[in-house]
Amino acid sequence: MLERMADDMGNEFAVPLTKSDWLLDVETRANHPVVRLVLASGSPRRRELLQLLGLEFEVIPADIDERTTLSDPVEVVVGLAQAKAQAVAQSLPDDGGRCLVLGADTIVVLGDKILGKPESREEAFQMLTRLSGRSHKVYTGVSVLDSAGSGESIWCESQVFFRVLEEREIRYYVSTDEPMDKAGAYALQGIASGFVEKVDGCYTNIIGLPVPDTISLLRRHDVRVLGMP
Repeated sequence: MLERMADDMGNEFAVPLTKSDWLLDVETRANHPVVRLVLASGSPRRRELLQLLGLEFEVIPADIDERTTLSDPVEVVVGLAQAKAQAVAQSLPDDGGRCLVLGADTIVVLGDKILGKPESREEAFQMLTRLSGRSHKVYTGVSVLDSAGSGESIWCESQVFFRVLEEREIRYYVSTDEPMDKAGAYALQGIASGFVEKVDGCYTNIIGLPVPDTISLLRRHDVRVLGMP
């Protein structure tokens, strides 16, 4: 068997795999059969983050009521992540194969106030005005649910420090409509990257999925990530 490799100039060449390498790969795949992975989210950011890991997955956005009476940030994100995963898992036909559904939810918390997605440009302006010159926390809950009925949930917390924002630049940012489908009315990976002075904790958590923690979570449920089970 041959393995495709590339030199420093990007030129591909073939290198024969040793028998032990080949047997190890066969044994690893046998012990970790392919798991159908479903992302229960319509978020382009989460989809892109999973794609960066080389994962093959389907996208089936969960249709749930995200309103909640809970006030604890961890309970909110974990509860909504679980609800999303469960809603999609229940909608899937049982084809006899193993399936793992991943749900996630992200919120922004300023003081003791949870900031969701703004419903209008004016609300987005008010949120950003409150965030200006202050630090806030971002929580993401991630939940996986196996077709066999087992599941696991994790959560991650990061802290974001905004510089002082001028009213004119907030108005301009809101006019781009980038804030409109984002918790806290901003996208760290977008134009609002210019608002942030510092981040403590996981960067991708703020975008919508704590990638390092998610890798570990998926591997615990037999999903191969970055070539490893």
